[in-house]
Formats: sequence, C-alpha cells, structure tokens
Amino acid sequence: MKNSFKSLSYQELQVKRNELSRKYMDLRFQMVVGHVDNPLQKRVMRRQIARLNTLILQQEKAEKKA
Repeated sequence: MKNSFKSLSYQELQVKRNELSRKYMDLRFQMVVGHVDNPLQKRVMRRQIARLNTLILQQEKAEKKA
C-alpha cells in the first residue's frame, strides 16, 4: 500500500486524500463511541494521508519549477 499512490495523477491524489480524511474523521468518532474493530487502523490511515500530502506537495513543487 505504501507505493500504490505514486502512479496517481495530481487530481486523483487530491480526491484520495479527501476521501481518506473523511474516513479518518469517521473512524475518530467511532473510537470515541467505542465501536472500532481495529484501533491500529487510525495510525495506518494517518500515515496514508501524510504520504498523499507529501506526493501532492512534490507535484506542486515540480509544476512551479517547470
């Protein structure tokens, strides 16, 4: 899953980041209520969002240079 985002375009990365952010927020609410099957999923999702942010920033910097 780590490298599966590298082949996505800029728009796809943004859509995926927004989707994961919404899922992460829902997961946080579920953790407060106490209905979470896998508590480590929160960490995995947070790291995926960080990877997407990094790739988006890299593409933005590459566009500015070009």
